[in-house]
Amino acid sequence: MKRSLFPLVALTAGSAVVLGTHPALAHGTAGGGALSGLTHPLLGLDHLLMLMAVGTAASFISSQLLLWALGGAVIGAVLGFTGFTVTSAEVLAALAISAVGALILVAGKVAKTSNLTAISGVVVAGGIAIHAMLHGLEAPKDSSTLIWWSGALLSSVLVCGGSYLLLKKLPTSVSKAAAVAFLAIGGLLAFGPLGLLAGGAGA
Repeated sequence: MKRSLFPLVALTAGSAVVLGTHPALAHGTAGGGALSGLTHPLLGLDHLLMLMAVGTAASFISSQLLLWALGGAVIGAVLGFTGFTVTSAEVLAALAISAVGALILVAGKVAKTSNLTAISGVVVAGGIAIHAMLHGLEAPKDSSTLIWWSGALLSSVLVCGGSYLLLKKLPTSVSKAAAVAFLAIGGLLAFGPLGLLAGGAGA
């Protein structure tokens, strides 16, 4: 096995352990302060993987996807902060990870065009918007709001941008392997809890 693929295998194995011990991905209310905002996008497995997936997609398809992600983040954050939500938002957030993984795999089989970038941008912006909406629902709504969001934005940019820069330097085969991992893990995060519940009901 190539050494460059080892982190992906470790990520997949770690995710399987997390899924086996945590049947749900419920998000609660976040605490106030810069540190809470800084760590919030990193402590939710689905949020962290989404940021990594977007950085990977940007490195493989176009750096413009980072701007699409920023636009989606702003829209989603505003909607969530006002209390707006959608049905099964947690499941959609997990499936968004799979969608970006599938996007990378499809992009590897077609010619890179402006249309591909635009379609990819819509998918990325929509997926990020769902995650940002969940952040907005959880964010503190007091005097610490601005500093909390500053911390959340900083850590999100670091993860997304760091993934972009790292994958840009590695062979495209690594991005494709990461895409497969995102596709699979997103599905597990979305439907794994349902399988556990069904298994428990049948016991």
